[in-house]
Amino acid sequence: MKIDPVSLRLFLAVSELGSIAAAAEREHIAASAVSKRISDLEDALRTQLLERSNKGIVPTPAGIALQGLSRNIVNDLDNVATMMHNYASGTRGLVRLYANVSSIAQFLPTDLHGFIEKYPEVQLQLQEHISTAILRGVADNAADVGCFADLGAPPHGVVLLPYREDDLVVVVPRHHTLASRRKLTPPDLLDHYLIGLQTGSYINLQLARSASEHGKTVKLRMQVNSYDAVCLMVESDMGIGILPERLARRYARILGIRVIKLEAPWAHRKLKLCIRSYEGLPVAARKLVDHLCPSAQALAAEGALRALP
Repeated sequence: MKIDPVSLRLFLAVSELGSIAAAAEREHIAASAVSKRISDLEDALRTQLLERSNKGIVPTPAGIALQGLSRNIVNDLDNVATMMHNYASGTRGLVRLYANVSSIAQFLPTDLHGFIEKYPEVQLQLQEHISTAILRGVADNAADVGCFADLGAPPHGVVLLPYREDDLVVVVPRHHTLASRRKLTPPDLLDHYLIGLQTGSYINLQLARSASEHGKTVKLRMQVNSYDAVCLMVESDMGIGILPERLARRYARILGIRVIKLEAPWAHRKLKLCIRSYEGLPVAARKLVDHLCPSAQALAAEGALRALP
């Protein structure tokens, strides 16, 4: 006979309660079945585990030793069941999240903190990428969820959900020739050196499109990886930059830069979430999507979250 957890659990019940009848009642099993299990366990271990006394049934020295071992085994098995239930329910798991710098700098810190407070056992693996790489990463299953600036129609195999919105503005040094302007258009910017972000970013792509439309070129002085670097370079009179308004206002309070409205169709942005399919997400990832986009479940019920093949 192989030693099984049911027999160990019944042995513990009898040794703790001092009665086969009481153990059978607690474990919801016939007393004869409990007695048979204990007998088979003793035969398998070739030693007596329980004996009758004037206090009822008590463990022998071997039984006392088995009590400690059995509790560890039963507790470990209970922990396994609990952990697996947590994975199945989404309260434990790993979520791979790709996000652009705008989402990370503006919205995700607060949103992800709220999510982790609800699901502290879920591990979030966050990586910063440009929007085009985020779409590709989700489509290729390198990430479960992406957060990016909407660039138009998604690639095949990816669906989009609403997340947040923001407005882009121009930042210039306080004594720049454009500093007195109340608003600027893309052609106004193309005559000046710009501090750009990574190649392929939303802002760089829109600037390139505007330059092509007006027969000009984008004069990039340099490219940096963060908005604080953009603002520091602008303050040092290395060029002008474009970034989300809420971040620009924050930097303008401590740096020598001015914030000017950008008048362009692409200045108001819709930040989106992208996934391969709602139903196909791991449970923990689906809970993150529900947290970031409260309308996700309703959209899924309407069939709006099915990717094109």
